[in-house]
Amino acid sequence: MTRDARMLAAMAASKVLTTGLRVTGRGGGTALPGLVSNRIDPRLLDKLASRLPSGSIVVAGTNGKTTTSRMLAGMLEGAGRHVVHNRSGSNLVRGISAAFAEQMTLFGPGGAEIAVIETDENAFPDVVRRVEPRVVILLNLFRDQLDRYGELEAVANHWRGAIRDLTRDVTLVVNADDPNLAALAADTGARVITFGLDDTGYELPELPHASDAAICRVCESPLVYDALFLSHLGEYHCPNCGNRRPPLDIVARGIEIEGVESLSMLVRDERDGHEAHEVQVEVALPGVYNAYNALAAIAGARVLGVGFRPILETLREFRAAFGRLERIEYEGRSLTLALAKNPVGFNEVLRMITAAPLSGPLVIGINDLDADGRDVSWLWDVDFEVLASERHSAPIYAIGIRGHDLAVRMKYAGVPTSRIDSCAAGKPLPVALDHVIEQTATGDQIFLLLTYTALFQLRQSLADRGAVAEFWEQ
Repeated sequence: MTRDARMLAAMAASKVLTTGLRVTGRGGGTALPGLVSNRIDPRLLDKLASRLPSGSIVVAGTNGKTTTSRMLAGMLEGAGRHVVHNRSGSNLVRGISAAFAEQMTLFGPGGAEIAVIETDENAFPDVVRRVEPRVVILLNLFRDQLDRYGELEAVANHWRGAIRDLTRDVTLVVNADDPNLAALAADTGARVITFGLDDTGYELPELPHASDAAICRVCESPLVYDALFLSHLGEYHCPNCGNRRPPLDIVARGIEIEGVESLSMLVRDERDGHEAHEVQVEVALPGVYNAYNALAAIAGARVLGVGFRPILETLREFRAAFGRLERIEYEGRSLTLALAKNPVGFNEVLRMITAAPLSGPLVIGINDLDADGRDVSWLWDVDFEVLASERHSAPIYAIGIRGHDLAVRMKYAGVPTSRIDSCAAGKPLPVALDHVIEQTATGDQIFLLLTYTALFQLRQSLADRGAVAEFWEQ
């Protein structure tokens, strides 16, 4: 067999650079090695993906990509499959390439059988073209970083061609509760499997003002929601043209959320041509949004022929990805780190943590670096008003580069200024962390809600202090 010298050189360079960066403590090697190796061989990812005997699964969406892809990878591994996966969440072509190069051998797949790939919204069409996936999982489409992605319709248009061009040998697993995704799935050559929620017990009373799908994608008339679960996700219909949520193949009902610890739900696999299965699922993460993430992973696993035993075990024992409701013990305090990068993400976490009175201080960190989005006007679409309730008297710490903007927003939301501590706003995140620790007591349960770079910086500070492993070591 003829060996591809260019590909081998690119892989070797990526492996050496990854090891060097980690050994010298200069980073996790989750992006730079891929950037360098793609300069050597621009088709590195295409070539490595073609080596995998069972192909690739691509996971895309605005929120939940890292959690869903980790769940799915765990289910496949529990079923005895050797999985290649960009676990760090580095989801551009360079990060995916670095993960493939690290986890595969120079000659042959080295036991690697199948890949689970989390991809950035902008990179999605290019990743699909390169890896020619066996399965594509679409989670949701929400407004996010308008200065980077543009309006929601721009993202949908960016995806449309790639989804339309999928062939019949590809399975498109789509969240049918999202009208935007259902419209995209209606125009594809792929085999479509739908998933969604029904009778959750956690319906919203009305469409939130920050939602993005109030009109029918067929005739542009206002949609009517018969049940609304999260932002614009739910059971909907158009009274003008009859467009409605497609029938669900894999559905979750009876969701029960146990505070900020876990959730349970009844999941039924009703795909045509398969014997119906219904199981009680326990998920070691809370929130309606994690019910969607778990259901997406279940749908992907079932399409790939995974039985319910490894699915149930994976979800019951699941450990959160770094910063996705990750729990860390530090200086006698219990810290819970949560990433929220857009209005929908913030609103859902706030909905979860305010379902009962907060048990301890809340820390909210807002940065406006490139990875966060420079425009923070979206803070006015977050329902901080829920924090103004008399039920919640815990102090709130406003930190990060735009911590002062956050403090102003919360003041206008009606949160008493006596509860808002912005002393560490604008200061480096390690300094802000020290301030929070100084102001809290041993045994406190501290919830930290952070944008991307704020999360990364604060967690890195905890790693430097030995409180947690580096994110690439998880």
